[in-house]
Amino acid sequence: MDRFEQMRVFVAVVDAGSFVGASDALEMSKAAVSRYVAELESRLGVRLLHRTTRRLSLTPEGEVFHARCRELLGSVDDAEAEITSRSGEASGLLRINVPFSFGLLHLAPLWAEFMAQHPGVTLDVTLADRVVDLVEEGFDLAVRIARLPNSSLVSRPLTSTRLVLCASPAYLQARGEPVHPSELVSHDVLAYSLFSMGDQWEFTGSKGTVSVKVRPRLRTNSGDTCRVAALRHQGIVLQPSFLVGPDLLAGTLVEVMPAWRSIELGVYAVYPSRKFVSPKVRLMIEFLVNAFKMRAWPA
Repeated sequence: MDRFEQMRVFVAVVDAGSFVGASDALEMSKAAVSRYVAELESRLGVRLLHRTTRRLSLTPEGEVFHARCRELLGSVDDAEAEITSRSGEASGLLRINVPFSFGLLHLAPLWAEFMAQHPGVTLDVTLADRVVDLVEEGFDLAVRIARLPNSSLVSRPLTSTRLVLCASPAYLQARGEPVHPSELVSHDVLAYSLFSMGDQWEFTGSKGTVSVKVRPRLRTNSGDTCRVAALRHQGIVLQPSFLVGPDLLAGTLVEVMPAWRSIELGVYAVYPSRKFVSPKVRLMIEFLVNAFKMRAWPA
């Protein structure tokens, strides 16, 4: 009996939740499905499934074996998909979700180059800072900025950026410059409302990590709004170097408490599954990886 086929049928039964569902999915008789699973259990010498008249459930051994089977079958699918996609021509609609500010500043200039290289691909680019459900909302690919990518998605690192605490020279001259994170509670803070850490800002210095709860004077879901308010001397912002780097170079914003650094964020291309990565998705990922290979943000 083919071990690979036994594993494939076992995974199909678990995923479908029944032998009947698996037989439909595999276009195989219910008797054949039952025989594959029975022979698999006999060969392994363990029971993998609890069977009742109402439902199926995995035994502890079945849970372990199911996870390993999924991993092994996924590797086979990956190998086949890579060969198939390399021989395919990129074409069709490619739906991409990207963060708003990063999308405008650093991705918008790239789309024309990609379209020129791949005339058969049509791009549908949505800018939004919320975390979208790629599968539910029908996106092929997303660019996300985070400490770590969502473990349920496949990701490729593109670049990184750090959060920089900064303010205008005029604001600091009027209000004084803090030298320790705890002093931020007495300053006007311009906060980006979609930070995963919320108002609990984290900094690391020579004496370890400090977390401080700030009290924002302005809260907004737009990093650009935070930046403009800081340029107008309204307070202190914590924004990524890809956004405020040019302002720091120009001196219109200056870094505050440089001895205390905030978190580093990765920029990732993420997609739902390794299963059959279409040519248009694969080529876009490689394009973005190459585009950001030599990119370094000021700050």
